[in-house]
Amino acid sequence: MSIGSRLYGATLALSLCLPVAAHAIEAAKKPPTPLSAYELYRIYGDKTWTWGTGGGRFFDEGRRFVAWTNDKGKQSFAEGKWVVDDLGQLCMRATWTNAEGAARASTCFGHRKIGNTIYQRRQPDGNWYVFRHSSLRQDDEFRKLVSTDTVSAKAYELKQLLLNQEIARKGG
Repeated sequence: MSIGSRLYGATLALSLCLPVAAHAIEAAKKPPTPLSAYELYRIYGDKTWTWGTGGGRFFDEGRRFVAWTNDKGKQSFAEGKWVVDDLGQLCMRATWTNAEGAARASTCFGHRKIGNTIYQRRQPDGNWYVFRHSSLRQDDEFRKLVSTDTVSAKAYELKQLLLNQEIARKGG
């Protein structure tokens, strides 16, 4: 193969990559925009966000939120509401209960997009990370949102167990 052929091949390869590279540079220049409440609703509504230690269910009806976790043998459940806004924020406002008692908590996540890539961070000062790539990847956090309700039954069982333990403690 001659040097001219190699140069032509390299030039052709570079010219094919430049439009893609230029698009990536242009996309990086655009400021991130918050997802709308509607976009967030479409992502989370009637879905379960599965976690390594449990998950949270975002019910459409009444915007009810139910969660269950089992972290190192310590089980907890939550009941509350989920809300979204046009500033790209999703908040879960719930009462978490375990064998030691109950406490209210509000956990929020911010969402921004650049092009078709969605970024997420825990509010107020978590680090931004890719929640969903423009071409969905296997390890995207977005993939942990599933249609199946995997937490409500576990949360209900734990609630009943803790209630029965409380009744037994009070001598009932």
